Amino acid sequence: MKTLDVITSNKGKYREYEEKLSSTFVVKMNNVHYPEIQASRLEDVVHHAFEYLEDYVPLMIDDSGLFINRLKGFPGVYSAYVMKTLGCEGILKLMEGEEDRKARFECVIGLFDDEKRLFKGICEGRISTKMRGDMGFGYDPIFIPSGYDFTFAEMETDRKNKISHRGKAMKALLDHLER
Repeated sequence: MKTLDVITSNKGKYREYEEKLSSTFVVKMNNVHYPEIQASRLEDVVHHAFEYLEDYVPLMIDDSGLFINRLKGFPGVYSAYVMKTLGCEGILKLMEGEEDRKARFECVIGLFDDEKRLFKGICEGRISTKMRGDMGFGYDPIFIPSGYDFTFAEMETDRKNKISHRGKAMKALLDHLER
């Protein structure tokens, strides 16, 4: 079975990928540091990363972000940095008193094996008014996906993976691998 380096330092992301890809690959977490550009699109961040990670092919990398309408798409491509500095509490503070709480999660998975491919997933939803739940990671306690009344952090992993941005991008990747 082929080994696939999942380039991430995020153990939550890695667990989700390992769970889905272990029947196709030997999945290995690899926390390789590379310069991450501050672009406006997740796709640009992933393409830039490919240039620095050629020694790890085959590899998979993703960039994900939370885009909040009322904040003009912030934190977007800066989501990881904002999580480290402001956290969920900071986002809730920025959203205090706001009625328009629409948001979306986006995920772009890059697969670099014999060629470079991108797979994108989007999950529409809204920002909660307080943190809820203790499952998941990152912004999960404040994101309520469309059609639900509970946050990602209140969902079992299986349910979340079926509707999440990463789950949708992963489905596109797995569909590609099955062809």
